[in-house]
Amino acid sequence: MSSRVEYGWRATLRELFTYKSAILGIAILAFLVALSVYAVVTIPYDQAVKLWRGSENVWINNPRNALPEWWEWFAGKKLPRTLVLDSRVTGFGVSKAVTPVVGTDMKLVTINYIIDYNYDDFPSEVNIFFSARYQKNPPLVKLVVQKPGGEEIEFPRFSLRAPNDSLYYSISKDVLSTLVSYYASKHGGVNVSDRLTSIELTFGRASREGLESGALEVEKGMYRVRIDAVCFGEDSDLDARIVVYGKVHGPAGTDNLRRPLEIALLWGAPVALAFGLTASLLTTVLQMVIATIGAWYGGVIDDIIQRLTEVYMILPFLPFLIMISAFYKIDIWVILAVVIVLSIFGGGIKSTRALVLSIKEYPYIEAAKVYGASNARIIFLYIIPKILPPLVPGLISAVPGFVFLEAALSFLGLGDPFLPTWGKVLNDAFNAGALYRGYFYWVLEPAALLMLTAFAFAFLGFALDRVVNPRLREM
Repeated sequence: MSSRVEYGWRATLRELFTYKSAILGIAILAFLVALSVYAVVTIPYDQAVKLWRGSENVWINNPRNALPEWWEWFAGKKLPRTLVLDSRVTGFGVSKAVTPVVGTDMKLVTINYIIDYNYDDFPSEVNIFFSARYQKNPPLVKLVVQKPGGEEIEFPRFSLRAPNDSLYYSISKDVLSTLVSYYASKHGGVNVSDRLTSIELTFGRASREGLESGALEVEKGMYRVRIDAVCFGEDSDLDARIVVYGKVHGPAGTDNLRRPLEIALLWGAPVALAFGLTASLLTTVLQMVIATIGAWYGGVIDDIIQRLTEVYMILPFLPFLIMISAFYKIDIWVILAVVIVLSIFGGGIKSTRALVLSIKEYPYIEAAKVYGASNARIIFLYIIPKILPPLVPGLISAVPGFVFLEAALSFLGLGDPFLPTWGKVLNDAFNAGALYRGYFYWVLEPAALLMLTAFAFAFLGFALDRVVNPRLREM
């Protein structure tokens, strides 16, 4: 008997692989499963939640709204990557010298940076983060930038406001004013266009025509940045980290909070598969058992089940779920339980009941009654195994519906508030106006993964339906 079952499964699998849709569906599913395993192994759940919900300071070295690196293939030019130079990590491109001032408790701290910039576009931002140690008086800092052509731009001295202070170079009005004054005097009182930013004036090849029109080309080469600081106190010191932010980052890009989108895209795979498969499997099994019991016993039990099914079928499923999620901030597993409860008495009970009613009249069922088999034995050993194969394609095909349901709740802001999922990425993109601002990757990546999941189960379900339903083979 066991060899027949094994042969039957082998025959089913062999026939399944004769359909191209099944092969494609299984290939996509294998990719999604591999993605899920990689996510769980490399980024544990607690770490993923912590990173995704962390403050912007966690990702302060990442560019904001950066494109994925593969976008460069379509851009046709070399887009800038983020460069981080820290005086606490000395080496190539970074040097630091501390010189005590004789007869005083002051120190002169000089930090030199070399920025090798060979990209075809401007950086998105430049920030300088200071870390100072002092007792009473904060350090006085002067910034000098030397361009590849030898031009030196010296910025006025300023005093740090706190031990951990920042100079947001790209948006500082003082920096922009100094750059405009420098180029106006260098080019004989040229009227510098107000469309030019600090980034363009620093990394652009300045010419009179470009400064007036507001169109500068990127100047490639070695940029040198020097920070001269006067520190007060024997134990005083200063370190600084320069971050030249690029326009591309990682395989998936970043969002408006500088978070790498690959965290949510990776973790969205196991969440979607676990949610969809669990909801579909439990709903199908419960509906099958309930329909079989009702059809077998008939009478009042069957009438109650059918009336409940009809009531459930006319109730608005999604609004109920939205209402529950809106009133109670619940995690994804509670949402899963609510989905299963609301789906128990679904339309599947009607179709399963029709199958059971026809099987009840089979001779082997009558024979089981004659030799005294119990109702439970007949239901679970004789009827359910018979109706199980036709239900499998429906089980597989129902998975995308539950995956999209979870994504829809997350998109509406009613999903798990902690877990990074594909729907949550779409919700963040919508709230940040991603499409309006041209950040198409932010929407396309999670949407593509959702569609891939739907296609995988749809292709596999279609092929399984043709295998277990002989009538479809003739179509």
